[in-house]
Amino acid sequence: MARQPEDVLPRFVDLAMEMTGGVSAGLSLYEENPAPGVFRWRYLRGTLSPFENATTPRNFSPCGITLDRNAPTLSTHPERFYNWISDANIVVPEVLLVPLYIGSVEPLGTLWIVSDKTGHFDNGHARIVMELAAFVGNALQMVRSEQRLQRALEEQETLAKEMSHRVKNMFAIAEGIVRASAKSSGSKEELANTISGRFHALAIAHGLVRRSFSDGAIETHGSSLRQLVETILKPHGDVGSAKATRIQVDGPALHLGDRAMNSFALALHELASNAAKYGALKNHDGTVTITWRETDGRVCVEWIETGGPCVDGAPTKLGFGNTLLHASIVQQLGGTIDHDWQPAGLRVTLNVPLANLAA
Repeated sequence: MARQPEDVLPRFVDLAMEMTGGVSAGLSLYEENPAPGVFRWRYLRGTLSPFENATTPRNFSPCGITLDRNAPTLSTHPERFYNWISDANIVVPEVLLVPLYIGSVEPLGTLWIVSDKTGHFDNGHARIVMELAAFVGNALQMVRSEQRLQRALEEQETLAKEMSHRVKNMFAIAEGIVRASAKSSGSKEELANTISGRFHALAIAHGLVRRSFSDGAIETHGSSLRQLVETILKPHGDVGSAKATRIQVDGPALHLGDRAMNSFALALHELASNAAKYGALKNHDGTVTITWRETDGRVCVEWIETGGPCVDGAPTKLGFGNTLLHASIVQQLGGTIDHDWQPAGLRVTLNVPLANLAA
């Protein structure tokens, strides 16, 4: 069990069915999200094995009652009371359920055994299954610990790649800031002040997209989309709504929650970095327009570049920046990304459900 805890779980189910004389047995593992959660049937044996991986309601099932009572529960013909059982054409003369908890605090689910007749289970069966449930709970806790460790390792690997990618972008952006500032400054003092101000703005924008390595928690605070866009784009030039402004911003007031703000900050930072290295922000004449609108419960953000180097088409190879964009908009916010590689400049459309921006 210490080396391969998941492998012993079906063996415990087999043992429970064998020791109690049941005709079927399995685990109903509790999944709390989305609330109020569901039970997922796993490691099924016997007559109900075809229902492996099925889900049942947390608050409308014998398993839910068992967790609420935190004690062994005997149910006779539950299909008479729960329509999802009868709808599946399942007949359960009698089922014995015992709760699975971590330290009597964190609910894991239930271990259950089905009999083909009523009056089969007694107190002795309940005591045996409760003893087995203690081992099952330990095994499940070990499985969860392994899963959390694996997720943490994968997250740290992704964050390390992200950090390397962003550091490279920072150097490229800094070089562009120096070049652009030198063209528009009339003296050494003015050049120094301009570069210092833009580097300060760049540091603020960079800080908006920092993350925690402990659990992936976002460290930003909710703000408006306009404030976020202006902060991220300020190092690259004047930002405003006027036509003559190099970076034009327009859209209705829209508040972002912490998670959405971090996701949009990453996406905008990546788009701005690419524009500074390859696109409209690479030279002094290029412009970027960022607009957004709400339509049918979704927010559409358009990023339009003009005046930069001629675009020959979509790149033949996509780098880690594309992975960041996909992770930020598609995976984190359930949105879509569309790239349109026009000769006059890149057009990117981000489409995100409005409900996901508050998170």
